[in-house]
Amino acid sequence: MRRLRRTGTLRGLVRETELSPSHLIQPMFVTAGEGLSEEIPSMPGISRYSITNLVEEAGEIAAAGIGAILLFGIPGAKDEVGSGAYDEEGIVQMAVRALKEAHPDLTVITDVCLCEYTSHGHCGIPDANGKIQNDLSVELLAKTAISHAEAGADAVAPSDMMDGRIGSIRYQLDEEGHPGVPVIAYSAKYASAFYGPFREAAESTPLGGDRRGYQMDPANAAEAVREAELDLDEGADMLMVKPATPYLDVVRRVKDATAAPLAAYHVSGEYSMLKAAAANGWIDERQAVVETLTSIRRAGADAIVTYYAKEAAAWL
Repeated sequence: MRRLRRTGTLRGLVRETELSPSHLIQPMFVTAGEGLSEEIPSMPGISRYSITNLVEEAGEIAAAGIGAILLFGIPGAKDEVGSGAYDEEGIVQMAVRALKEAHPDLTVITDVCLCEYTSHGHCGIPDANGKIQNDLSVELLAKTAISHAEAGADAVAPSDMMDGRIGSIRYQLDEEGHPGVPVIAYSAKYASAFYGPFREAAESTPLGGDRRGYQMDPANAAEAVREAELDLDEGADMLMVKPATPYLDVVRRVKDATAAPLAAYHVSGEYSMLKAAAANGWIDERQAVVETLTSIRRAGADAIVTYYAKEAAAWL
């Protein structure tokens, strides 16, 4: 077996898994204000940008060979029903229009959720007892997706984990004249401890309770396959598993069960751990990151959402 490992050229000839910038999606944060580029302390190298600065950074990302971004918004104000999420003049809607005008070839995917926009920090709307109301939440999520499509988003990615939201969003996109906008479903989004830095970045930590009533139990894998199959039945064009590296078995199971286009989200905590280890000299950052992203591809992911996208593109 060692004969074909002897040189770099020989190893390349038999390499089973390809990793290139075309497989990567860069998450980005847009915030209300002007002239802002605020580094996130727990995510070295990642910032929140006001729209003008976002457009500039997106140009650098595109120049690095990254063809798609995933956009998250931090509004100037929040309320109980997350109205900023579906406001036609909301932060994401304005950012999408600016991005598509400046970089028409850059694929802009928008996160569809309410957590960044609600005063309570949940992904749906709670009732008087604090229980998340599924159907009301789905109605507002679909309204959000429509507003993103009308602003020019190339794809929408619902991350809320409400039941039935993919079917509702797909139906309403078609009805409102957006049949070509794909839905990328966060099908297996786990109630994970690895989201901490993101919640700081997006200011979306729940004020009360947690998200275990709607995000998946980390102990379950067969359930992820059921979620994925339901989302496909409802019209999802692409599936997603989140987080990535602690759930590579789930990535493989979902891919084998569905054979559908699949993304994996290499989340903030995964990114920050690699950054911290590299800063302390404990790992070779470049080698560790490329190995990590390759493992996600090897597990079955067609695309990887990662905060390392821009950096990794240069290394690749």
